[in-house]
Amino acid sequence: MAVTSWLESLRAAEKTALLQDGKRMVHYLFPDGKEMAEEYDEKTSELLVRKWRVKNALGALGQWQIEVGEPVLSGAGSLGAELIKESNANPIFMRKDTKTSFQWRIRNLPYPKDVYSVSVAQKERCIIVRTTNKKYYKKFSIPDLDRHQLPLDDSALSFAHANCTLIISYQKPKEVMAAESELQKELKKVKTAHSSDGDCKTQ
Repeated sequence: MAVTSWLESLRAAEKTALLQDGKRMVHYLFPDGKEMAEEYDEKTSELLVRKWRVKNALGALGQWQIEVGEPVLSGAGSLGAELIKESNANPIFMRKDTKTSFQWRIRNLPYPKDVYSVSVAQKERCIIVRTTNKKYYKKFSIPDLDRHQLPLDDSALSFAHANCTLIISYQKPKEVMAAESELQKELKKVKTAHSSDGDCKTQ
């Protein structure tokens, strides 16, 4: 079963953990060289950040790609034209899950709720956001469902709009919630260093 195979790959990964500022940070190194880093709220076990890094064809490590958490703005830290181009009025897309739902927030979208269309594209295995005024279009996948090889369900999708932010929710399938629960049990077995201990220890 696909859910089991993803869990097994997480179990097989080399894991290190660090506790810092109320967050549990976990780093995974997979046999194929891919890296995944996650941050959890220590008290609630809520996932705050998930990001990936892979080696390029020459074996050098690439940039971290954020899957869950606040995006890194492209203009941050750069000089000249990049800073001039970056506008804080542009829509900002990010994922921030809850215990029971995958959730995405698109900030800086001022249009009323009836302008938006949010739908599942079954063949492309993604969610599509459109506006009737043709001012915004976004297509994105749910990597968790791809990893577990689970189908997308139209009835699991909903959205709301408030304070210039479109909030899209997709109810987590029971298989994903069960897998997340199993992963939390697995992470409790990983030796966790505290920030005062210096570098985190390997399992």
